[in-house]
Amino acid sequence: MAFFRTILKQDLAGKLYPQSSNVNAAMQLLRKEIKHSPALNNQLNLVTRNRRAHYYTHKELEVILKHFCISQEEFELL
Repeated sequence: MAFFRTILKQDLAGKLYPQSSNVNAAMQLLRKEIKHSPALNNQLNLVTRNRRAHYYTHKELEVILKHFCISQEEFELL
Protein backbone atom coordinates (compact mmCIF):
# COMPACT_ATOMS: atom_id res chain seq x y z
CA MET A 1 0.00 0.00 0.00
CA ALA A 2 1.54 3.30 -1.03
CA PHE A 3 0.00 6.67 -0.28
CA PHE A 4 1.82 9.77 -1.44
CA ARG A 5 -0.33 12.49 0.06
CA THR A 6 -1.53 13.82 3.35
CA ILE A 7 -5.18 13.97 4.38
CA LEU A 8 -6.93 16.34 6.73
CA LYS A 9 -7.96 14.67 9.97
CA GLN A 10 -11.53 15.89 9.59
CA ASP A 11 -11.75 14.47 6.06
CA LEU A 12 -10.53 11.07 7.22
CA ALA A 13 -12.93 11.06 10.16
CA GLY A 14 -15.79 11.95 7.83
CA LYS A 15 -14.92 9.04 5.54
CA LEU A 16 -14.46 6.51 8.35
CA TYR A 17 -17.62 7.57 10.20
CA PRO A 18 -20.17 8.65 7.57
CA GLN A 19 -23.05 7.91 9.95
CA SER A 20 -21.97 10.76 12.25
CA SER A 21 -24.16 13.82 12.37
CA ASN A 22 -21.28 16.21 11.71
CA VAL A 23 -17.50 16.43 11.41
CA ASN A 24 -16.96 17.18 15.10
CA ALA A 25 -18.76 14.00 16.13
CA ALA A 26 -16.73 11.99 13.61
CA MET A 27 -13.51 13.51 14.95
CA GLN A 28 -14.49 12.55 18.49
CA LEU A 29 -15.14 8.97 17.41
CA LEU A 30 -11.77 8.76 15.65
CA ARG A 31 -9.91 10.21 18.66
CA LYS A 32 -11.75 7.79 20.96
CA GLU A 33 -10.82 4.82 18.74
CA ILE A 34 -7.16 5.84 18.76
CA LYS A 35 -7.15 6.46 22.51
CA HIS A 36 -8.79 3.14 23.41
CA SER A 37 -6.70 1.01 21.05
CA PRO A 38 -3.21 0.61 22.56
CA ALA A 39 -1.80 -1.08 19.45
CA LEU A 40 -3.00 1.70 17.14
CA ASN A 41 -1.87 4.39 19.57
CA ASN A 42 1.63 2.90 19.85
CA GLN A 43 2.02 2.51 16.09
CA LEU A 44 0.92 6.10 15.49
CA ASN A 45 3.35 7.35 18.13
CA LEU A 46 6.18 5.64 16.25
CA VAL A 47 5.43 7.36 12.92
CA THR A 48 4.00 10.71 14.08
CA ARG A 49 6.13 13.82 13.79
CA ASN A 50 3.66 16.49 14.85
CA ARG A 51 0.73 15.38 16.98
CA ARG A 52 -0.95 18.78 16.77
CA ALA A 53 -1.02 18.90 12.98
CA HIS A 54 -4.40 19.15 11.27
CA TYR A 55 -3.51 16.35 8.86
CA TYR A 56 -2.28 12.75 8.81
CA THR A 57 0.83 11.93 6.82
CA HIS A 58 0.77 9.04 4.37
CA LYS A 59 2.52 6.80 6.92
CA GLU A 60 -0.04 7.61 9.61
CA LEU A 61 -2.84 7.04 7.11
CA GLU A 62 -1.46 3.59 6.28
CA VAL A 63 -1.38 2.66 9.98
CA ILE A 64 -4.95 3.85 10.57
CA LEU A 65 -6.35 2.09 7.51
CA LYS A 66 -4.53 -1.11 8.43
CA HIS A 67 -6.18 -0.94 11.88
CA PHE A 68 -9.62 -0.53 10.29
CA CYS A 69 -8.84 -3.30 7.71
CA ILE A 70 -9.39 -0.95 4.77
CA SER A 71 -7.33 -1.37 1.61
CA GLN A 72 -6.10 1.54 -0.50
CA GLU A 73 -8.65 0.74 -3.19
CA GLU A 74 -11.51 0.67 -0.68
CA PHE A 75 -10.33 3.95 0.81
CA GLU A 76 -10.32 5.65 -2.60
CA LEU A 77 -13.97 4.58 -3.05
CA LEU A 78 -15.08 6.09 0.30
